[in-house]
Amino acid sequence: MTADDPAGLSVEAEVHRGAFTLRAALAATPGEVVAVLGPNGSGKSTLLGALAGLVPLAGGRVVLEGVVLDDAGDGRFVEPAHRPVGFVFQDYRLFPHLSVLDNVAFSPQVRGRSRREARAVAADWLERLGLAELSRRRPDRLSGGQAQRVALARALAGDPSLLLLDEPLSALDARTRLDVQAELRRHLADFTGPCLLVTHDPLEALVLADRLVVLEDGRVVQEGTPAEVARRPATEYVARLVGLNLYTGTADGPTVTLDDGSAFVVPDHEEHGEVLVALRPSAVTVSTTAPQASSARNTWPATVTGLTLLTDRVRLDLDGRPPALVDVTPAAVAELGLDAGREVWLSAKAVDLEVYGRTHPRG
Repeated sequence: MTADDPAGLSVEAEVHRGAFTLRAALAATPGEVVAVLGPNGSGKSTLLGALAGLVPLAGGRVVLEGVVLDDAGDGRFVEPAHRPVGFVFQDYRLFPHLSVLDNVAFSPQVRGRSRREARAVAADWLERLGLAELSRRRPDRLSGGQAQRVALARALAGDPSLLLLDEPLSALDARTRLDVQAELRRHLADFTGPCLLVTHDPLEALVLADRLVVLEDGRVVQEGTPAEVARRPATEYVARLVGLNLYTGTADGPTVTLDDGSAFVVPDHEEHGEVLVALRPSAVTVSTTAPQASSARNTWPATVTGLTLLTDRVRLDLDGRPPALVDVTPAAVAELGLDAGREVWLSAKAVDLEVYGRTHPRG
């Protein structure tokens, strides 16, 4: 989609905030939910602020449905109150002195509706989201889940063309979060415009989003469908996010020499040059003696440095060349006598190694 495409959202943004610079380009089609992920300080909230008009662009432009909302080149700028953008903030930012009904009515009123019309629109949205009985309450009498739904109703009541969600579930407890997540998914499915969802939670992104965009240090380092990103992470941060081991190295046909000097054998690989190697923690076998006869082409010694119980399995943190995270059963921990400091051998089959070319940040 080009910057002048009449459908959806197109962004080329450069934003300066102190010593930090965000340079990011992305697009979203009507009805598409794009999850924006990244570590703290990567520029996620800065990006949403720029789209909402709350943070000025130093370069680039923002185009929504063919209308230029911001263009640093020619000075065009649409004020936040006049942008067809719904924003659900991390802390919801409900007005404490207004009732739930008037909080939701605020959005259509800002868009030019009369007070009577705005309250009618608000009442309709409260009914849709199952909040009608709360219309007279003040925000301090709402639960976290109720406040989240009121904030969503306020964003949608303005009939936005773009919906921005900044960590909308982070303030909820674990049980409420799951319930509201399922409800949010239903409402996003009915929204016809593009939606950008900022989150730290990979599961939340996988459940809610059609596509993922990952930011690191103010740059887009990876984007794709959840399945594509989960299968081939582009950076160590993304690999941790989706629970994979990720190694960088150089391929010379069937041999990949890793940056730490160790190597993997991948017989069916014929390409050369810089590559990434992804390995699932569950695909690594742990033994207390060196394997004598095995179909695994890759074996190496390592030392257990940590153990973490993850519901039905134990995650081992192992120091070796290369280091690795490995998942085993609690029974295996007992049978092998695994504990911090224990020396073990690791093995991985060539077919379990995902080898692919490296990409570089863009923006």
